[in-house]
Amino acid sequence: MDGSSCVWTVDQLRHHVHDTLCRQENLVAQQFELQTIALTRLGVRCGLQFLLRGPRSVRLGAVWTADQNQIYFYNARGERFLKQPLEHAVAFESEVLADQVTSAVA
Repeated sequence: MDGSSCVWTVDQLRHHVHDTLCRQENLVAQQFELQTIALTRLGVRCGLQFLLRGPRSVRLGAVWTADQNQIYFYNARGERFLKQPLEHAVAFESEVLADQVTSAVA
């Protein structure tokens, strides 16, 4: 199982993305934080961007699109290494987002 079947909430999504990015570069997950940025289109939340900064200026990323319910993972060179559809819709419009993410405009 790839872990995408157990993603129902934004917190579970964040953990899944963090684990996947760390595994890609063989990083110890507890040593590197994941930054989460809310993406908006015309003032409406449409997804989340994730950024993980590792050692030696390594930057990994992922984008979750709410309308397609997919996660796009990017390696340190900025190349997509995985496109992963989620089995269940993520509860995106929650109060938790306001406290835990930074807003950005897409």
